[in-house]
Amino acid sequence: MFLTVKRKTLWITTLALLVLCIFTLSIGSILTASPINKKVIVIDAGHGGSDGGVSGVNSGVTEAEINLLVAFSLKSELEQSGYKVVMTRDKKSVLTGDEKGKLTDMHKRRDIIDSACPDLVISIHCNKFPSQDRRGAQVFFNGASNSGILFAKALQHSLNGLNKEYVGREFSALKGDYFMLNCSTAPSAIVECGFLSNPSDEELLLSADYRVEIAKKITLGIGAYFAELYV
Repeated sequence: MFLTVKRKTLWITTLALLVLCIFTLSIGSILTASPINKKVIVIDAGHGGSDGGVSGVNSGVTEAEINLLVAFSLKSELEQSGYKVVMTRDKKSVLTGDEKGKLTDMHKRRDIIDSACPDLVISIHCNKFPSQDRRGAQVFFNGASNSGILFAKALQHSLNGLNKEYVGREFSALKGDYFMLNCSTAPSAIVECGFLSNPSDEELLLSADYRVEIAKKITLGIGAYFAELYV
């Protein structure tokens, strides 16, 4: 009788362990196949080459330089989070040679975006305003794209963590009519990381640590956007 009970207990224990293993493998497969981890994000570092964009009020640093540095920080953060990243510009020059002009460069960026078949597009920029008082991170969206609006709002909400800390206020995402917002059917946003016309923002954007902070906030915003879609 004791031997029979012992065998029955061993059989139940073995069965329980088998069920646990199957459950663990199933959960692992679900996590591996998570739609978030397969998403393609295109990062566009605005300007480049002779098109430097706006300039820092004190340092004279070009927007193109800051944009590229932020883009590299963002690429690193996104890849660490499991996303696939495609960059339209990964060097100081523009994509097609300065002699071919701005429009040709923008069309080349559009071609890269189309080829990537992205889930999201983010164009990195810096802002400028006649008054040095204006500062903070601002997000723009295509008003005709509902998913683009949701994406921009998720980014702005996340970036407002920095705005509250450094500027003392929050911003709302704004509608904009820009090439990088209109050239793809994927949800797209322009992130103006700060105002180079403001000395405090300029100083922050020159800091590698702050650029990483921006990249982390953008990454969190992307995660929040996908969580809303797939929850």
